[in-house]
Amino acid sequence: MSNLDAALDRVLARNIAKAIKSAQRKGDLPAFDIPVDIVVERPKQESMGDFATPVCMQLARLARMAPVKIAEQVVRYLPKHPAIAAVEVVHPGFINFRLAASWLTEQVPLILAAPDTYGNVNIGQGKRVQVEFVSANPTGPLHMGSARNAVLGDAIASVLTAAGYDVQREYYVNDAGSQMRLFGSTLYARYAQALGRDEPVPENGYQGQYMVDLGAKLAAEHGDKYLAMPREEAIAAFVDLGLAEVIAGAKADLAMMGIEYDCWFSERKLYREGQYDKIMAILREGGYLDLHDGAVWFKATAFGAPKDEVVVRSDGTPGYFASDIAYHYNKFIERGFDRVIDVWGADHQGHVPRMVAMMKALGLDPNRLSLVIYQLVTLKRGGEVVRLSKRTGDMITLREVLEEVGADAVRFFLLARSADSQMDFDLELAKEQSDENPVYYVQYAHARICSILRHAGDLDYGDGDVSLLTSEPELALIRRMVRLSEVVRLSAEHESPHYLTYYAQELAAAFHGFYRDCRVVSSEPGDEAITKARLKLVSACRIVLARTLKLMGMSAPEVM
Repeated sequence: MSNLDAALDRVLARNIAKAIKSAQRKGDLPAFDIPVDIVVERPKQESMGDFATPVCMQLARLARMAPVKIAEQVVRYLPKHPAIAAVEVVHPGFINFRLAASWLTEQVPLILAAPDTYGNVNIGQGKRVQVEFVSANPTGPLHMGSARNAVLGDAIASVLTAAGYDVQREYYVNDAGSQMRLFGSTLYARYAQALGRDEPVPENGYQGQYMVDLGAKLAAEHGDKYLAMPREEAIAAFVDLGLAEVIAGAKADLAMMGIEYDCWFSERKLYREGQYDKIMAILREGGYLDLHDGAVWFKATAFGAPKDEVVVRSDGTPGYFASDIAYHYNKFIERGFDRVIDVWGADHQGHVPRMVAMMKALGLDPNRLSLVIYQLVTLKRGGEVVRLSKRTGDMITLREVLEEVGADAVRFFLLARSADSQMDFDLELAKEQSDENPVYYVQYAHARICSILRHAGDLDYGDGDVSLLTSEPELALIRRMVRLSEVVRLSAEHESPHYLTYYAQELAAAFHGFYRDCRVVSSEPGDEAITKARLKLVSACRIVLARTLKLMGMSAPEVM
């Protein structure tokens, strides 16, 4: 069996179920129902083997036997598998599995044969998934909160693609509603001020140096043509002018991180093309709307939510939630996505119940919608919290951080913890070129392998005999390499790409340990065979490292 099947743990689980049934037929175990999900996992301590299952402890009550006694019978009837060298029963009832060295070395040529797809799994089977992420209000530049959103969403999309899903990345542009008029009014004021007119910024308008700079930019480009227009007409024009500038800036910032979208979806489209009218008719016909306090409310409490939600304000304008409903109607019903993943900041945590209620009201399975809620990022410099931009004296933009530490560091550090964990981002550590910086540590492993391969020159190692790779550092490295598909599957199933950062560091550590203990290219007499075998090994390791870095959206440098 090849690791490309990415299911050795599941094969072992099926074999355990077969062994239990065989033992029951022979009378060595009593009759009982076998659990649907038999857990086979990596032991916390590597000395305990490559895989382990606690199932016998779970069966003790059903079988009325000691877990160790159950495990002994399961092992007795367990089918042989070429990947497994040894099976052990460990107190109080674990069954541990150790991989065969011959199977491990056989994986090296399989990795070399699949440089662009190694680690892929096919749990998605082509199902259509939309990942909608960032979607910041288009009223200013992206900041570090948006950076975590961007990194999470893009990495989730990457691992889902590697897991066999048909994935679309989408940015939802909130270009409708009162906040856009306020944005246009503020920008018009800054434009007028740049031309010498005493135009006040509206109360509750958008503050910040970026609005002053944008007003000056538009004044330089267009002169005073908008001052001659009727004020309301000019403000409407500045809504569109400002929107175009902000979106262009967002696209440029995201491009610096290597992020591209399949679709930029305009909120205005929901009203222009009738989705809003459709969902209001559905909710009205279903009896899910209520009128009180001059507003129209969605009866979210009828579906278990803690409170009802406004969909039409007392002034007759649609509420934010109305757009959410229309947008998801468009995603699921009109565009036909099998699943939708929305990546939202922690300030949206309270919106989860109403989204579940919305799905039920539209007749959709709420499990088809995933809401990935991420916590805030604290920006630090050498342990001190950084709150304001040195450049402008106000908010710190994503671009400033990208220019200071680079896209790879931003991506890795923002992926390094699960989305529900608050995190610190230390600018000084992100720039450090030492083993203390995990970005440097992982990428240096790839660059070191490239250096080894360059040093090998024209030596043809294609006929290298991988069965010679029998030392513990060599086998330990392969053990790490073959885990990539497991990490892809785990990241996709949990929509949590932070597993990749842990894996990348473990793989880099295994390589650095191998490099310390095993000389790869040797000119000593009689070392040609082992040199070729080890060149095959490090070449395969380079592929796995590069694949892991690519899944995280990072570069794989050949020189550092």
